[in-house]
Amino acid sequence: MSIDAHLTSLENKHRAIEHEIAQELTHPNADTVKLQALKRKKLQLKDSISRIKQPKATPSVH
Repeated sequence: MSIDAHLTSLENKHRAIEHEIAQELTHPNADTVKLQALKRKKLQLKDSISRIKQPKATPSVH
């Protein structure tokens, strides 16, 4: 899997979790444990996306 394909996959999963969180919040008795788990997974995906998008550090030459 190329990096672009992997990034797209992570972004799609992130959006799906956002949608799932929004759906859960519409319920009067939202499952807080489920919400916490979803939010944790969403944050992990966001971190993974950020690491991939972050430009690679190039060694500086002095």
